[in-house]
Amino acid sequence: MREDDPLVAGTLRIWNRIGRSTGAQAISLRIMEFAPGLSPGIRNAESDEILYVLDSKRDSLVDLSAQVIIDGRSHGISADTGIYIRPGETFAVNNSGTGSIVMVSSQCPDLVCQPEFVEAITSPNTDSNASLPLVRLADRPAQPTADRWYRVLIDDAVGSDQVTQFVGSIPPGRAPDHFHQYEEVLFILKGEGRMWAGKTNTPIAPGSCIYLPKRQVHCVENTGPGELRLLGVFYPAGSPSVRYEG
Repeated sequence: MREDDPLVAGTLRIWNRIGRSTGAQAISLRIMEFAPGLSPGIRNAESDEILYVLDSKRDSLVDLSAQVIIDGRSHGISADTGIYIRPGETFAVNNSGTGSIVMVSSQCPDLVCQPEFVEAITSPNTDSNASLPLVRLADRPAQPTADRWYRVLIDDAVGSDQVTQFVGSIPPGRAPDHFHQYEEVLFILKGEGRMWAGKTNTPIAPGSCIYLPKRQVHCVENTGPGELRLLGVFYPAGSPSVRYEG
């Protein structure tokens, strides 16, 4: 997740992992690390941007004490929370803790351009009736599929009719190969295993970033003794339970 040199702007460091420059068609995945203090504003021009706050314990950080400020409106954030940034909105993070806060970001469509940094907006300038843009993992019901579960965080109920964000739990073992009719990125949150794409495979562990093209036959194998947990974002939106045998 932190390979290569990051883009640096104020308290923010960004690692671009997946996007059109790496072969994706319309989806991206980047790692955003916010050091203590107020970050610059990041303007989200034309995409749906979906954020996920990583658990500080998994990332060996000191604490998690921060607010995300979206068009001047502040929202307290906690670990394992999904955040929806609408097209045209500007967001920043005010980190009042002592350690960095790390988020996984996906944009759809990926615009193949550098982030647009602006001065952080710290007070709202318009009224808004938009739904709350934050969803905690613990507040979402688990949807069972065979011997595993998933929880949807960001979807049309929050305001995004283009993108779906979910967290999935995979027990030890390997499920049958399958494919989807959408483009997908995965981020491994917990556990170890192997990512299969047809007959080839590669090891995966916390921090691994994965891109799956539309109709790519694949399977995540959990090779450890406990749970493997992953974050998934796919475009166009739909249900994580819909899959086709490979």
